[in-house]
Amino acid sequence: MTGTLLNIITVLIGGLVGLFFGSRLSQRIRQTVILGLGLFTAAIGVQLFLKTGNPIVVLVSLLTGGILGEWWQIEDGLRSLGAWLENRFGRHTELDLSARQDSRARFGRAFLTSSLVFCVGPMTILGSIQDGLTGDYSLLAVKSILDGFAALAFASTMGEGVLFSIPVILIYQGGLSLLADQVKSVVTEGMMNEMTATGGVLLMGIAISSLLEIKPIRISNFLPALLIAPIIVALLAGLSGIGIENLR
Repeated sequence: MTGTLLNIITVLIGGLVGLFFGSRLSQRIRQTVILGLGLFTAAIGVQLFLKTGNPIVVLVSLLTGGILGEWWQIEDGLRSLGAWLENRFGRHTELDLSARQDSRARFGRAFLTSSLVFCVGPMTILGSIQDGLTGDYSLLAVKSILDGFAALAFASTMGEGVLFSIPVILIYQGGLSLLADQVKSVVTEGMMNEMTATGGVLLMGIAISSLLEIKPIRISNFLPALLIAPIIVALLAGLSGIGIENLR
């Protein structure tokens, strides 16, 4: 859990600095920082996708996960959570209805974008498992530095919704660390590679949708794909084993 706590601290510091001092940065500078993060996130996503050993597994995972996500309305649920948090804890001023709606949408966007950026990717998975099994949090330390700068940029541009990604980090990363022993006994290298590649595609989607704002994509609805990818690998391995046994 040490790495997760460090990650929380850097996001908190970065978010607070962005909130209180980010206004001193010009709009052009803040936009440039966000675009830079978007380009970097897209590049990392491409790099991670190249780890796949079978692109079809990633494709099937994304399609199946997207269908399940739309069915379960994950994106709408997270947006509703963001709206509730904004109403409960957000700054309240005398705004007209249109301004209130814009503020709520901005808060939800900050919450969704930061939660996904901070929690989707192999550094989160591998770092949390490594921290939980051996106490080595070096990988999460690197991730924490990146997340701290990202939180500063996000908070200065999108507002306090970034800070509410901290409970998501605690639950997600902390949960992975606590379940590391069970994960290690089940997840193979092949399963991890396809999960990583799928996460890379989601990172590219985040860059395109939320950071570069090229095309709106309901990325949250694709989150089930991260679980489906290793399941498909396990099923294929099982079927392959059955086939080998039948040939003997």
